[in-house]
Amino acid sequence: MGKRLKVVAVSGGLQRPSRTLVVVERLLAALGDALPIDTHLVELGQIASSLAGAVQRSQVPADVAAHIETIESADLLIVASPVYRGSYTGLFKHLFDLVHHEALIDVPVLLAATGGSDRHALVIDHQLRPLFSFFQTRTLPIGVYASEADFNGYAISNPALEERVALAVTRALPWLHAGRLPASFPQAATLAA
Repeated sequence: MGKRLKVVAVSGGLQRPSRTLVVVERLLAALGDALPIDTHLVELGQIASSLAGAVQRSQVPADVAAHIETIESADLLIVASPVYRGSYTGLFKHLFDLVHHEALIDVPVLLAATGGSDRHALVIDHQLRPLFSFFQTRTLPIGVYASEADFNGYAISNPALEERVALAVTRALPWLHAGRLPASFPQAATLAA
């Protein structure tokens, strides 16, 4: 059996239910349909109280440190945040403040966000992409933005959002070989072609 892609997903939603988490889970499912993957999900709302009091990485509890180490060892990151006041959440940024600044070099990152309306869609290019450029990641060409109108409660109801998820995953596939994808990964040669 070939090597599986280690995908770490960070959902920046602070509560449950969460539309941000729904988008992350849909992206994971679509990616899992396309490639053999192992996933690790970091739900910011689940670690928020432990994370909030830590000013330095040495101050985080062992479970949070394990999440950070998993982020740093990902073959692919999926990151998503709800939009608050025109940007990602403060705790989302704080989590990545604790990630070593050289740990994510060349890691492919699929960006996603959710917001109350389409007016916040540029958060992907104006906020998230610069943050991950600092880490020298390979932010993937297509991000996924979802507004409240794309959901019926906490279920995706807009076919256009489903199409965007599918497009983001399809467009991500050729880029995955360029990061930490091991040479022994069975699709590496196919994806490079």
